[in-house]
Amino acid sequence: MTSAGPHGPRTKAQRVDALGYRKKIGIVVPSTNTVVGPECEALRPRGVTNHVGRLTLENKPIEASDAGFLAHVQRMRDGIFPAIDQVMTCAPDHVIMAVAIEAFTGGVAGAAALQNELAKRAGVGVSMGSTAATAALTAFGAKRIAVLTPHQPKGDETVAAYLTEAGFDVKRIVGLRCASPFAIAQVQPATLRTMLREIDGDDIDAILQVGTNLANGAVAAEAERWLGKPVLAMNVVTYWDALRRSGIDDRLYGFGRVLEEF
Repeated sequence: MTSAGPHGPRTKAQRVDALGYRKKIGIVVPSTNTVVGPECEALRPRGVTNHVGRLTLENKPIEASDAGFLAHVQRMRDGIFPAIDQVMTCAPDHVIMAVAIEAFTGGVAGAAALQNELAKRAGVGVSMGSTAATAALTAFGAKRIAVLTPHQPKGDETVAAYLTEAGFDVKRIVGLRCASPFAIAQVQPATLRTMLREIDGDDIDAILQVGTNLANGAVAAEAERWLGKPVLAMNVVTYWDALRRSGIDDRLYGFGRVLEEF
């Protein structure tokens, strides 16, 4: 098929995005998030491009009280839909909603409703942490899990409630209780290695790390080798979910078993 252009006939191939000729992926993140973009960029196959839309979030302290944590969550929720609208102006083929705690809020039904609402708003498929983690854990046949988060206790309660309802036996969940969005991104690999070893045990099949501003992608892939079980980092499993939902089946090596095996 051809159409007229300023320099003569233009083929369908010439109308494909020059860099994102396979797929364009939109990624919605809080404006304070400095980890999702770099981690997802490292996972990008040739011909797939990433495009980040940001919801405005100040680097305010995350209060340890339930009310303080819920206020933090509400600030993120208020910005998700405008950020979706913003990123859709570049016409991505699929969207990642990279606000982790919001993806787990309301249990399985709440997460499904949010995912459907976001997909309707965007007009394309949407991946998010809760359902992507469920898909990855299910692919490995993992039932008994340990969970690492950057959250305050209310956030851990939200995550554990979703995972339990989704059919997993949450043996342990440990929150780092990071005091602000920036503090999450400042957690160093040495701390993550220590925490992953501490929450491991013979009573679990896999470890899941929640929190998109926690730079755990490389550490989790490394940990799979010395723990001998799946260690699933949130940004990796969400990007894996987005690729597979978009019809990109490339096996990517060095970023964890989920991208290598499924």
